[in-house]
Amino acid sequence: MSEEIPLPTLAEYGFSENTGFLPKDLPATSLSDAYYGKWEAIANNLPSLILTRKIRNVVDRLPILDVKPSLLSNIRELRRAYSVLCFIANAYVWGIGETCDTIPDAIAQPLLRISEELEIAPLATYASLVLWNFKPVINDTDLVDDILDLSNLTTINTFTGGLDESWFYLVSVVFEREGSSCLVSGLKAIQAVRDNDSGTLIEQLEIIAQTIDKLGDILMKMNEMCDPHIFYHRIRPFLAGWKNMEEVGLPHGVRYGSNGDYKVFAGGSNAQSSLIQAIDIILGVEHFPYGKQKTDQGKTISAESNQNNFLKEMRGYMPRHSTQFLNHLSSVSNIRDYVLSNPNNERVTLAYDACVAILKSFRDKHIQIVTRYVVLQARKKTSGSETLKTGLAMTHGKKEQKGTGGTALIPFLKQCRDETGSSAASEWGKKILSTAVLRVKDDSSIPGIQKRSGQEDSEQGRKRAKLGLGSDLNDDSLDDSGVGRTAGHW
Repeated sequence: MSEEIPLPTLAEYGFSENTGFLPKDLPATSLSDAYYGKWEAIANNLPSLILTRKIRNVVDRLPILDVKPSLLSNIRELRRAYSVLCFIANAYVWGIGETCDTIPDAIAQPLLRISEELEIAPLATYASLVLWNFKPVINDTDLVDDILDLSNLTTINTFTGGLDESWFYLVSVVFEREGSSCLVSGLKAIQAVRDNDSGTLIEQLEIIAQTIDKLGDILMKMNEMCDPHIFYHRIRPFLAGWKNMEEVGLPHGVRYGSNGDYKVFAGGSNAQSSLIQAIDIILGVEHFPYGKQKTDQGKTISAESNQNNFLKEMRGYMPRHSTQFLNHLSSVSNIRDYVLSNPNNERVTLAYDACVAILKSFRDKHIQIVTRYVVLQARKKTSGSETLKTGLAMTHGKKEQKGTGGTALIPFLKQCRDETGSSAASEWGKKILSTAVLRVKDDSSIPGIQKRSGQEDSEQGRKRAKLGLGSDLNDDSLDDSGVGRTAGHW
């Protein structure tokens, strides 16, 4: 029984109540050993090397460097080395405009060794791009109130050197930090169930609901400083992996080293965020293999697709301790069962269904973002930019858009959203969440939002309007392939 298993603590897995799945200590911004100076030089000049199309020529001249014991024993520097090599590897494969199916030994050998030590996939992942790739602009609490505030963060490395790419990663950094309270309250809520303490359970569920609501607001900040056109054509191609990439010249994936094996990996994806999976586990939200659904009898009905569960697969792309924490959390999750077994406790049911409703609303917002940044961009006619020849952008205009993780994009996200709604405990909640569709407009259309922020006539507000936040996109604007039936106005 789950009561016999001790609850996990964040500390035992190396996490903090204040930062969640972000590292407790700030990421290393460079490798201290000058021996690895050539790695750092390439990573720090990546935008220029990509722009001048010299990335492969330079990497091909690299010597094969040993992964020293001193590096393996220093977790901060090991993560830094992983991030550096992942940036270089993805840039090498995608950075010239024509794909390359072999990563040179000078990158492949140390990357495989370091990835093995960290137990994480050897390519650009959410961890290498986000979790271990940020730094405060001012690291002094005497000068700034919060060193991890979005206004005080910057990235360590990017592919493009642009603000849009940095913003794309940094919004996720703040997202992870803000979401840490979901982990804290989730563990307290699980303990409350064990103690049969419905009062504490309700209190913690309310905190979780409020935090998920904040996470939705943070997600929508993406529109402020990351332009959809730049994201789709300049940034997204570098985030792709080498799974399901036959049509762009990687039928077997990528070979690691001149004599290495071909390997297939999904690209960096927000599905590799441990936070959202943790929230699902805490609330008992089940997700099924893509193309399958749960029936009232608890069985699944197969649709056309017979793919494996993508979200479970993504745990292999997370840092080792994150995966271990999620597995431990799954073994003690008890909140939904408790709510279902106490149907007469209306306050508990209401608190739980509120969490589910807000999580579904969050996933609606995610679909909105993906529609704006991927689906609508894929439908727009262009003049044949060179960028379109790179990676995922080579699928420009095709009916079914894939995510960087290799899935059919909108259908997958819609299934996750619908599975969230079906997790409601009350029949009334299930009915409401099975029919309601969130309509996200720009801030000016939501009463009180701009008045509260004091930006009613600000330049930022004008920029957000220009980015198209006034469009009214919902499920009716998308067909089942994930392509919008209306092209929008970008």
